[in-house]
Amino acid sequence: MTWNETIDSFRTYLVLEKSLSPNSVEAYLNDIRKLAAYCEKLTPPLDPKEASYNVLNEFLMVLKDTGVTPRTQARSISSIKSFFKYLLYDGTIGLNPATSLDSPKIGRSLPSILSVEEIEAMIDSIDMNKQEGQRNKAILETLYSCGLRVSELVNLKLSQINFRTGYIKIEGKGNKERIVPLGARAKDEIRCYLKKDRDKMKKARGHEDILFLNKMGKALSRVMIFNIIKETARRAGLSKVVSPHTFRHSFASHLVNGGADIRTVQDMLGHESILTTEIYTHLDNNFTRDTVTNFHPRAKKSRK
Repeated sequence: MTWNETIDSFRTYLVLEKSLSPNSVEAYLNDIRKLAAYCEKLTPPLDPKEASYNVLNEFLMVLKDTGVTPRTQARSISSIKSFFKYLLYDGTIGLNPATSLDSPKIGRSLPSILSVEEIEAMIDSIDMNKQEGQRNKAILETLYSCGLRVSELVNLKLSQINFRTGYIKIEGKGNKERIVPLGARAKDEIRCYLKKDRDKMKKARGHEDILFLNKMGKALSRVMIFNIIKETARRAGLSKVVSPHTFRHSFASHLVNGGADIRTVQDMLGHESILTTEIYTHLDNNFTRDTVTNFHPRAKKSRK
């Protein structure tokens, strides 16, 4: 099989078997296309069956020399491993040449989060005189209340919200469903948005059940959510970079540092591994210092 044929087959596998999002599928395929371009430029050119461990390793060395980050290298290796694992599963190859590829070590950086005061400052800075003001306020409250991914927010449907019980049903990565509590403030702001704006709007066909709509009655795009948050952070006077994911990080960090059970937070975030959620168990320096000062017998101030 040619590279184009195997890549097309791999795409089908990722969509139908792995149920990955379009963005994830495209990320995988871009990595494999780069490998394909490298192999086709070799003398003689190599097809997927002829790509050995040494060839893959040389490709990764070339990739590293271009100056890509260790995180990008690790993602490329993950894509290559998944690709050849699929070819082995499909019977295209008899041995997997990617099994022994080593990923670079990546430092586990702590996510950027907002304080409660910064979140309140952003929400308070929304211009409620604008037509979209109530909608944007409901968006921020929902992000912080539920810890949603931006893709989950833009696809959130009215039919997924149970106002009586105070829960929403989220369809996350891999079409996996989870139930997340909807905070009182978020619930109030959504109801206000429905009554004040959305109920009076003309909805575009196919978007009738989407919660957050633009002026055309269609679902908001991911880019629009990023722009709303960027502009709101600017109005609030925040100098740090704030994105929809910052609200997700803040949601999780505030819960964990407030004493919430880590596995409960894992379920609400939709993390497959508890290791992903454990990054939120970090404590800020002031909290650590105050804890030691208040409770360690040798940390009390001297009587002198």
